[in-house]
Amino acid sequence: MTDIDQFESFFRSADKAVFVYQPVEVESMLVVTDLPDADANRFADTVRGFLSVLTEPRVTVTTGGEFETVGDLLGVVDAAQPDLVCTYRHLHTSQWQDPFTLGEYVEVLTQATAHPILVLPHPDAEHAAHALQDTDMVMAITDHLTGDHALVNRAARFTAPGGRLILAHVEDESTFERYLGVISRIPELDTDVAREKIRRQLLREPADYIESCRRGLAEAGVDLEVEAVVAIGRRLSEYRRLVEQRQVDLLMLNTKDNDQLAMHGLAYPLCVELRDIPLLLL
Repeated sequence: MTDIDQFESFFRSADKAVFVYQPVEVESMLVVTDLPDADANRFADTVRGFLSVLTEPRVTVTTGGEFETVGDLLGVVDAAQPDLVCTYRHLHTSQWQDPFTLGEYVEVLTQATAHPILVLPHPDAEHAAHALQDTDMVMAITDHLTGDHALVNRAARFTAPGGRLILAHVEDESTFERYLGVISRIPELDTDVAREKIRRQLLREPADYIESCRRGLAEAGVDLEVEAVVAIGRRLSEYRRLVEQRQVDLLMLNTKDNDQLAMHGLAYPLCVELRDIPLLLL
């Protein structure tokens, strides 16, 4: 390695993303149901209780008779311009037992609007015993947590005072091993050294960023505990294990991808598999 290369490596190592705190306000919520008036209002009350961390937002309730197509629903959302849309899996379909999708209406909502979408278990479905009670255990995940201020700020806003915010970053083990397999075929590179140094750097960056989140939220006076989970593993199974082990009340993740219409990366399989807790999809 030349002196210039070494200097550049030191410089890049010292260039760390630092969390920037920005308060998130939720002043209006649109509760979307396919239910008659009385049941729709009961569902809205469930949402209000679950999101008691929010400061009495203005709530508009949409019942089943107010839209017949996905296009109608998008029109309702566009007219309301809410800070948050609240609904449930398999909206406007009788196939809510189907475990393989979120349902057409919900999937289009997540991709065709800029509004955050809170997705609860279907009203007739079973859910985790701790779910829908409060938000004192919130987990935010992404495949690139470092520098994702918007995700962290919103996750902090939805965490109940005195609660725990879990910031999780899992590097994909199969991708890591594939690159190491390539390195092992290059005689000039020491595979054992590469494994240790690459692993350390991959985990250091999100760990340092989470520490800056902890400091930033504390300095802003936000009353919560930040827990860091940084690891290399099988992403889907590791996140599922964390959700179950920590009894997470609300899972928050990004779903939009600028390069495609379909839901972003790991978001879709997580949304499909984690059916018994609320999800906040950004």
